[in-house]
Amino acid sequence: MEPKCRCSWAGDIPIYVDYHDNEWGRPTHDDRELFELLVLEGAQAGLSWLTILKKREAYREAFDNFDPAKVALYDDAKVEELMTNAGIVRNCRKITAAIVNAKLFLDVVEEFGSFDAFIWGYVDGNPIVNHWRTENDIPATTPLSDRISKDLKQRGFKFVGSTIVYAYMQSIGMVNDHVVDCFAYQELVETR
Repeated sequence: MEPKCRCSWAGDIPIYVDYHDNEWGRPTHDDRELFELLVLEGAQAGLSWLTILKKREAYREAFDNFDPAKVALYDDAKVEELMTNAGIVRNCRKITAAIVNAKLFLDVVEEFGSFDAFIWGYVDGNPIVNHWRTENDIPATTPLSDRISKDLKQRGFKFVGSTIVYAYMQSIGMVNDHVVDCFAYQELVETR
């Protein structure tokens, strides 16, 4: 059997390959998963995504499986507890941002019915399909990520700069940024 052609960034590290093949760029509509990826993308700022993937299970345990209603209730004692957890990124600003973002996430759910309706409303529920030949063609930001970032910041969200927002859009499948030769690109185009 011939090996699958995939985006080169996935490399040959199993956790990265699995993330690429089964998650990255695949449309996500579950609010809990959308919150999880929002927190993880913020935690990744300044670090490698591989670092975050390796810590993902510890994050799930530490952050009540990313239940925004539970995370929104975290207090100073919980922040102190999280700061001692070697399984996650122990950055106070990132931890407190997750709590602030949980509260705001719930506000968005109250306003729009779901975070899914809010975030996917930017693309009318349909992923943007790009046609990148090489990974060097893929931008770090777009006018749409700028717009979403501005909206989230105005709502009070933290760690939602345009670069983080674009990475979030990629991770939740709002954009198909697999290169055209990648098997996942074609799968996603066919199931659209």
